[in-house]
Amino acid sequence: MGHPILNLVAQRIALGLLLLFLASGLIFIGTQILPGDVAQSILGQSATPEAVANLRKELGLNDPAYVRYFKWLAGVLQGDLGTALSNGKSIAEGISTRLQNTLFLASWAAAFSVPLAVILGLLAVQYRNRWPDKLISGVSLASISLPEFFIGYLLIYFVSVQLGWFPSVAILNETMTLGEKLNAITLPVIVLTMVVLAHMMRMTRAAILNVMQSAYIETAELKGLNPFTVIRKHAFPNAIAPIVNVVMINLAYLVVGVVIVEVIFVYPGMGQYLVDHVSKRDVPVVQACALIFASVYISLNIIADIVSIVANPRLRHPK
Repeated sequence: MGHPILNLVAQRIALGLLLLFLASGLIFIGTQILPGDVAQSILGQSATPEAVANLRKELGLNDPAYVRYFKWLAGVLQGDLGTALSNGKSIAEGISTRLQNTLFLASWAAAFSVPLAVILGLLAVQYRNRWPDKLISGVSLASISLPEFFIGYLLIYFVSVQLGWFPSVAILNETMTLGEKLNAITLPVIVLTMVVLAHMMRMTRAAILNVMQSAYIETAELKGLNPFTVIRKHAFPNAIAPIVNVVMINLAYLVVGVVIVEVIFVYPGMGQYLVDHVSKRDVPVVQACALIFASVYISLNIIADIVSIVANPRLRHPK
């Protein structure tokens, strides 16, 4: 019988792999049931039936669906994401730079939003039911209520067009310095931070307030400890599990849900790449992008589960 933590971690990883396998099946089915013929869309409406039939044979579209699925899955497991139908280039090569750009944008948004959310959550608890708490909660509710595309267009108009502080189009290239790249992505980072900040802050506040009802918190208060010290040293460590879960879910959103923000700011990331190839009906690219997004989302949720398990003192020190 192994350690309870190792058993639970192994179960979470196995469940994650199963979910990823099921997600790959759903992605493949979803792209196959789309209306229209892939070969016809590539060649155009003026193509002859013979040309369409030859291309279907060349692409393997005449094979049964399950055969095509397992061929695609075997290629993915070997690191081969296939070939883009629109330009004949390797999808893995086309995605690599785009994925780096998306992770660059998401990581900077996370670097600002996560510490800010925790600090604001702690402040809201410290001053609960007073004006700082009401102000933080009101602003967070407003930011949750506004969709990211609306926030993005407001920032473009006021900050970029009217004030001229930052560029409205977030274009990156290899010759740019880090400072130039950060200047280019400032507006997208602000939008993403505003979108995920409120959710993380409100969950931090709720988790800590829930722990504050415990008897050991009352004991710490009766000892005469400073209220902020009680929150920081006693309440926050015991509220870390739900906070980590919501942080990971929002980090997953930063990578997966970045599509709209990338399109608004014409950012050269995975979201823009996906939208470009959806319009071209490039099925292999859509499958590859969807599978990468699913992998990131499932992986971050597994990490959240593992951190929550490890943070549980009852599992760390079993009797």
